[in-house]
Amino acid sequence: MSLLALRPILVRQRNLSLSLLRYTRPLPTLICRYSTRNAPSSTSKSLSAGRDRTDVSTDVRPIGERVKENTKTASYMGVILLGVGVTGVLFYVIFWELFSSDSPNNIYSEALERVKEESRVKDALGAPVKGYGEETRRGRRTRVAHTKYVKDGVEYIRMQFHVQGFRNRGTVHLEKRKTDSGGYEYRYLFVQLDYNPHSPIILEDNRLQQDAMRSSTGALPQPFL
Repeated sequence: MSLLALRPILVRQRNLSLSLLRYTRPLPTLICRYSTRNAPSSTSKSLSAGRDRTDVSTDVRPIGERVKENTKTASYMGVILLGVGVTGVLFYVIFWELFSSDSPNNIYSEALERVKEESRVKDALGAPVKGYGEETRRGRRTRVAHTKYVKDGVEYIRMQFHVQGFRNRGTVHLEKRKTDSGGYEYRYLFVQLDYNPHSPIILEDNRLQQDAMRSSTGALPQPFL
């Protein structure tokens, strides 16, 4: 067979080999791309692991600083609770002073009204009559002086305040005892006149009835100092 006869066969085989090389060359690249796309990256694994570990603390401050901040927070809470407690006590005291019938303020108001309506007091002092508490050296009038004490298991309250009319002045003395029902009743209530202290105006004197077990001479109670 001559070379001219073999030439077409050789050309055909060369073309076939080139075609096979053209289609088989990208195969490793495709395999590499496929494996790269489907394989999870290390960064994604790290991020997903970080998201899954929710129990890991992110506070990187020193322990001493965190302890200091926690102590400060606890101190603030203590101050707030103390303030709330003090406010509650103040509200209770104010409520009791204003609305309780047995509070010193209401006892003073009720006794002052009785004294102001007493005709003997108005004649002696000169109407209208007004009342006030103790006076300081600067002339300021403070709260009404009173004291509470317990004797033989019974609670008592003793009080004094001042009254003044347009002519004269006087001092009111009173004492009340707590009854079994929880209220207070007068032991005595009288007005001691400044210009005649030995002739007081007596509005109440129940000591003989209340102290039946005690031998009483019926003398007037001493002024409360």
